[in-house]
Amino acid sequence: MLVLLPPSEGKAAGKAGAPLDPASLSLPGLAAPREAVLAELVELCAADEAKAQDVLGLSDGLRGEIAKNAGLRTAGARPAGEIYTGVLYDALGPATLDAAARERAEQSLLVFSGLWGAVRIGDRIPSYRCSMGVKLPGLGALGAYWRAPMAEVLPAAAGDHLVLDLRSAAYATAWKPKGEVAGRTATVRVLQSKIVDGVEKRSVVSHFNKATKGRLVRDLLTAGVDPEGPAELVEALRALGYAVEAEAPAKGGKAWAVDVIVTEL
Repeated sequence: MLVLLPPSEGKAAGKAGAPLDPASLSLPGLAAPREAVLAELVELCAADEAKAQDVLGLSDGLRGEIAKNAGLRTAGARPAGEIYTGVLYDALGPATLDAAARERAEQSLLVFSGLWGAVRIGDRIPSYRCSMGVKLPGLGALGAYWRAPMAEVLPAAAGDHLVLDLRSAAYATAWKPKGEVAGRTATVRVLQSKIVDGVEKRSVVSHFNKATKGRLVRDLLTAGVDPEGPAELVEALRALGYAVEAEAPAKGGKAWAVDVIVTEL
């Protein structure tokens, strides 16, 4: 399966070591657009700190991210699975997976990024700050910028496998599976269920959503489960103890909507 993940806004600090080697990144069909975004981001942050802060939407407390972006070409790089942090990645725990699960993770997880387009967790990247919602002066909104390159590259990356889409809305704008690939796609949302005055209320709660998605991916990887399609995914998640509601789309070429219901973390 191919698992689509959002990145984290916060990143682990970079370490001394070999810098980014763009040619080493997965999905080489994204090399040219990656270089275009990287070049503009580095130039913007090196030339005009005030403008960069505005473009990147950074608070005064995050102004240090601008200098970090300016030095991306020489900064030490680490596997993406170590760079991305936060609730989802803490629950996923890439570093604590056993060897077999780690190998499956490196083959199946794809992290979307405003800067890189998408990378696998074994790809070595530096720590950076550039969300998919950024609008770079020379390239425009990154969500729209990445659509054409992604449409060229990702269907082949998906192959004939299940696509498990766990992205947030901003990152989903960069690629929407279509046609036959869409029919093999399951878009998952996590709903917290609470009883209020005797009536069940369901809502999307960020912390529950992120933590459950991370744990869900970890459980699939650890169990060695590789569902062939959305229906098999639903069965697998239920076997792993998740409360799941899903309905096949009315028409072909549409993604399945899969709801995972939680009451507590």
